[in-house]
Formats: sequence, structure tokens, C-alpha cells
Amino acid sequence: MSRRHASIVLVGVFLAAQISPLRPGAAQTATIDPALLRQLQDVIQQQQRQLEKQSEVLESLQQQVNDLKRTASEAQAEASEAKSTAQKAVDTAKQAVPGAEKLVTSGQERIKLAISGQVNRAVNVAGDGDKTKAYFVDSDASNTRFRLVGTGKVTDDFTIGTRFEVALTTNESSQVSQDNEDAGEFSDFRWADLSFDSKRFGKLSLGKGSTASDNAAEVDLSKTDVVAYSSVADIAGGLQFRDNNDNLTGVSVSDAFKNLDGLSRKDRLRYDTPSFYGFNLAGSAISDQRWDASLWWGGQGYGFKAAAAAAVSDANLDNQDLLYDGSFSVLHEATGLNFTMSGGVRDQDGGDPTNFYAKAGWIANLFSFGDTAFGADYTRSTNFPTGSDDGYSIGVAAVQQIDDFGTELYAQYRLYSLDRDGNPSVEDLNVGTVGARVKF
Repeated sequence: MSRRHASIVLVGVFLAAQISPLRPGAAQTATIDPALLRQLQDVIQQQQRQLEKQSEVLESLQQQVNDLKRTASEAQAEASEAKSTAQKAVDTAKQAVPGAEKLVTSGQERIKLAISGQVNRAVNVAGDGDKTKAYFVDSDASNTRFRLVGTGKVTDDFTIGTRFEVALTTNESSQVSQDNEDAGEFSDFRWADLSFDSKRFGKLSLGKGSTASDNAAEVDLSKTDVVAYSSVADIAGGLQFRDNNDNLTGVSVSDAFKNLDGLSRKDRLRYDTPSFYGFNLAGSAISDQRWDASLWWGGQGYGFKAAAAAAVSDANLDNQDLLYDGSFSVLHEATGLNFTMSGGVRDQDGGDPTNFYAKAGWIANLFSFGDTAFGADYTRSTNFPTGSDDGYSIGVAAVQQIDDFGTELYAQYRLYSLDRDGNPSVEDLNVGTVGARVKF
């Protein structure tokens, strides 16, 4: 029952109560007081006006509720659209450079720019037969560097790329020695390169960067190569051997041990073929009439992962002919056991310099945050630095990876021994190393 109907009923009851009852059988005549009737009419009109005002208030409140619902719905739709747009932007950025989680858009709308690099610092504690000292270095095995990589995907098959990379460091391990413990600042423009890459037709690179033979002697699946790989001299390359009279000879570790790894990084025009059953060829024409060529392979199956490379290069130097080098590495994925071998020979007058390297390793899953890798290696270098010199090195290393933070903690011990036919003979070098590399 509505409020209006209730009021009428109440009025009716009130009027009935005011009608004078008559005796039974008598003529019934009802009388109503006019003043009382007017009073009742006023009451009814007031209640009607109140009901009308209450109805207006209810209508206003209902309109406000409807407006709030519509605003909330629009805000939710805008938030959903913004979230979808942001996710599309992240997905597009990740696809621009595979493996890159953080990207910056370049000045060109269709070129994606990836910024990355690393810092690698170490402490070498070295005994040279006379003194044992600590040397604070940036490891030349993989020095501190900064890079910019631009990528533009023209079609599903064709990509344009650029790479600029520079090493910026202090106290590089190849320069620090017993008589130069503070080697100062070092910089090296490692890459200034552009490339045109087609899945069907291969990759063409122009500028400074890796030649076709670069890294052919450094294939390594052991996960210890941040501190122990075929170029055993890098971690302490500047340290000098002492003779048996405790005098520095001027012959450094990097003079006596070289892994003969091709022509490194040069200004070149390089072509890489598409991969065919895991194989691909590469060749480069290099400034100063130099050239090189290489064959690469990688594969996986039957529980093993393996990779290999072989290269030939011409450095266009007097008294030198061709340089041949290569390496291979195999990993048993279930156990983490691995084996790596590298070798090189340079054909030249006065004895051919050669290098042989072998390493046995184990990658263990000891911690949830990253693999722990161990390795033990042996190196033999002959005819360095002269045709009458013969050196060998043995080392053991351990590397702990912290995957979520791009960090590797490492330690090693290495012995360098150089046998010289001439006098005086030299003392062995014993080097212990602790350090870390952090990638960003």
C-alpha cells in the first residue's frame, strides 16, 4: 500500500468516527463539520506535496547512481585498453632483439635500440719466484664494455642491424705487471658495424667487427670460459717472467702463450651463409689486403650438445704464410660432463708457432639460482716468443652463475712455465684469481 493510499484510508476512518450513530430503526442522517472537512483537506494536500518532493529526491538520487555506474564502466574500459597497449609495446620490444628484456626506441621509429654491456673485475695474487703480490685488474679474458645494438625488421626474412661497442676500463690485465701495477685507463673501439641479414641468402656485414676466423679457436661449452679458456694468457697477460737471478726478463705471459685465434676484429666485409644441417661458412675481405675463411657447426641430439669451428687466415705479414686454427666442444647434457679442445699453427720462417689446449669440465646444478661449473685444463705453446722457447700451463677453475642478476663469480689457479734454451732460465709464475663479471 502506498503512502497516498494510506492517508486516504486514515482520513476515511477519521470521518467515520465523526459520524453520529443513530438508534436502530430510525432514519439515518449523517452530519459533518465543514471546518473539520477543510482541516482534513489541508492535511491531505500537505501530504501530497511531501510525497511529490520525496519522489523528486528519489529520482535525483537514481540519476546520480546511474551516472556513477556509467563513469566507472568507462574508467574500467580505458584501464583495460591502456593495459593492452602497454603489453603490446612490451611484446614488440622483446621481439625486436631476441633475448633482450629492456629496449629503448631509437630516433628512427622502426629501429629498435638495445643497450647492454658488462663489468669484469678481478684480483690476481701472483708469485714470480721472488715476490708474491696482489694485482687489481680488469680481466682481458672478457673486459669491461658497453654496446648499442640497433635492429630493424624489414620483412619476416630480412633484417637490418647495427652494432657499436667500446671497451672502457682501467688496469687491464694484459698491461698490469710487476713494474707497472697501475696501468691507467684503456679504451678500444671493438665494433662499428652494420649488417644485412636474410634467412634465405645469408648475412653481409660491413665495418669493424669479428672477422670470419675470429673465435674459431675459442668454441667452448664448459661455462668456465669467463676465466679459463684457450687463451690462457688473458687473465694475467702483462705479468713478466723472472730469471733465476730474480731479474724481470721483459718476456710477459702474453708473449709466451697465444691461442692463435685468427685475425680477431678488423675493418672488413664479411659474408656468412645460411645454416645447412648445422653447418655454415664465413669469409671476409679485410683492410690491408688480408683475408680469412671459416667453417662452423653446431648440433644437439642423443643427449649431447656439440659445437666446432675451423679457420684459415692470411695476415699479410713478412716472413709469415697462412694461419690455421680450430676448436670443438662437446657437452653431455644429463651429467654436465664436457670436453673442449683447441689448436692452431702459423706457417712462418724460423719455426712454426703452435698452440694446443685441452679442458675437461663438469657443470653441476648445486644451487637453484644458477649452474656451478668446474674445469681443469692443459696448454702447450711452442716457438713463443722465439723459435727456441717452449711453454706449458695447467689450471683449475670454478664459476658460479647467478642467473637472475647476470652475474658470474669465478676463481682459478694457474701455473705458467717457460722453457728457454738460452740463458738465463726463467722461474715459473703461479697465479691465483678471484673475480666477478656482471652483465647488464
